[in-house]
Amino acid sequence: MSDAMTVRKVEELSDADRRRLAVDLFNLTWTYIEKPKRTPRDDDAMLEAAYASAYFWSLIGKPENFARSQWQLSRVNAILKRVEPALYHARRCLDYCEEADLWGWDRPFAYEALARAHSVAGDFPQAEANLAAARTLGERIENEGDRKLLFSDLETIARQPVEKLATGS
Repeated sequence: MSDAMTVRKVEELSDADRRRLAVDLFNLTWTYIEKPKRTPRDDDAMLEAAYASAYFWSLIGKPENFARSQWQLSRVNAILKRVEPALYHARRCLDYCEEADLWGWDRPFAYEALARAHSVAGDFPQAEANLAAARTLGERIENEGDRKLLFSDLETIARQPVEKLATGS
């Protein structure tokens, strides 16, 4: 077996390698999120990549990396309609933001995650409260591109049960 094929223990990886894995797995997760037609295997890979990315960030990251990892975990779980994990990771995202006093776009996106998770759970009043918090904080995002991304993401959150959307009632 060549050195390139040798599997090294995580403990033996350099911080640079861990960072590269964290980033690459985060980006791979986004590739799956944006894939128009995911298969069940794609859904599994998306979930696994998100958790693996979060693991590597937990080894070498900073509070903003931890918050963003939790945000992505919430997003993936919400996409997969996994209510409890979506809510858990959204709350952890906000916890990291509060513990480290993160603002910028991290805190508004924490509320976006909470709104999305509550929407998936069918708790539309709580989803609306978190949407309002995300909008209010989102107005403070200095970077126009980041601000537009937040508000675009907020528009993708269901604000009422799917049955009501379909029937118009």
